[in-house]
Order: sequence, then C-alpha cells, then structure tokens
Amino acid sequence: MANIVLTEQFSEPLNGAKSATIEIDTHQGNLVVDRLAGGEQLLAAGTLEYLEKRGLPTRHLSSSNDAAQLAIHGAGGTRAALRLPWQACNAATDWNIHINPRVALEIDAVSGGGNIKLDLTGMEVARVSAESGGGNMEVAMPEKAANLSVAATTGGGNVTVELGRNTKGGNTVKAESGAGNVTVLVPSGIAAKIHAVSGLGKVIVDPRFGMIGSDTYQSADYEEARDRIEVTAKSGLGNVSITTK
Repeated sequence: MANIVLTEQFSEPLNGAKSATIEIDTHQGNLVVDRLAGGEQLLAAGTLEYLEKRGLPTRHLSSSNDAAQLAIHGAGGTRAALRLPWQACNAATDWNIHINPRVALEIDAVSGGGNIKLDLTGMEVARVSAESGGGNMEVAMPEKAANLSVAATTGGGNVTVELGRNTKGGNTVKAESGAGNVTVLVPSGIAAKIHAVSGLGKVIVDPRFGMIGSDTYQSADYEEARDRIEVTAKSGLGNVSITTK
C-alpha cells in the first residue's frame, strides 16, 4: 500500500523576538526556505508535507527575552543520517518555510536525501548550516551581511553558494559535495582566500585569485583587507568553480 502524502499548514508567533535560532530537519524531504511576505507578526509560517504512515512533523517554539528557538522535525527521527553519494534518493515530500526578515537568524537545515534551497536574500543572517545526504544544495545569502559562517554539504548532489554584495567583516564559507559540482559566487570588490579541491573533476578559479600554494588561491589585497571571505570548496567527483559575480 502506497504512502499517502498529507499537508500541514503552520504559523508560529513572533512574540517580540529580535533574534532566532531555527532548526529544521525534514528527515528525507525537500526543503525551501525564504522570506515571509507582508507585515504579519509571525516568526515563521509555511506548509509541511508528510507521509500519513509516519505522522505529523513536530514543532517546538521557546523564547527567552527577545530571542526565540524554533525546531521543526519530520517524523522518523530527530536527525536523518547522511547517505553515501550513491544512495541519494528522490524525496517524497516538500517543505516550504517562510521566515520573518526582520529577525536576526541562525539556521540549521538537514535532509537525509532531499534537495535544500535557502533563499536568504533580504534577510538578516549570521550563521547557516545546511546538510543533505544526497540532494542538491542552493544557498543565496543577503547583501550587506557581516561576519558570516556558511556551511553547505551534500553526499552526492550539486552545491551552489552565492554571497551577497557589500559583505563586511570576516566571513567563512564551506561548500562540499561527495560527487556533485560545487560552485561559489564571490562578490566583486571583496578580498578572498580560496581553498579549492576536486578528486576527479576540474578546479576552475577566477583569475583575480592568484595561486599561493597547493590548492590555495588568494586576492592580492587579502592580507590587509578588513572585509574578506575565506572559502573552502571541495568535491570528490565533480567540478569545483569559484567565480566573481
């Protein structure tokens, strides 16, 4: 008997929160996160698909002063195990989650094998961690962000991380895939150091980053720059590309 896919709509109140840590684990599903439209006094809202046999996803919201913690987990475990590249699966469910853009965010997103797309443009984000066992990863960061920590890892899919213009301070980016292509887009005008490695694919690095050592590239102004990005990009089988946008 086939699993029946059901849908739950949800919303979580803002309760005056100015910052939030949001933990999302789809278990095996696809995930899209973007900004909440309109002026609703909500921290987050969206739709969560789930398999009838597994039951409803769980949600837990807590607050302390003006800081909130929101956890959303798919049924079947609190953290799906990462799969090996050849075990990538097509997800049976889709989650679409919209988050208040006026709240300072830290985001942890996990899927056992589905695709993850985080469109964080127009939002305020300090830290992002995204993991999929085998799906594709797309992460778009906001403009005018500062002191970012970004990590996007998948067992077998493609990974794309796009940094916003006018990124300030000291920033770190890790983008890794066991088998897919990895692409990192770095804004023009910001200094960067790049660590780029591929096991069997090509490594393609924008010529504004000169090679300074084995698998390491750097812009000429990196050492003196106040605003800079350090990127680690790796793939076991796919190509690794660092481009300037």
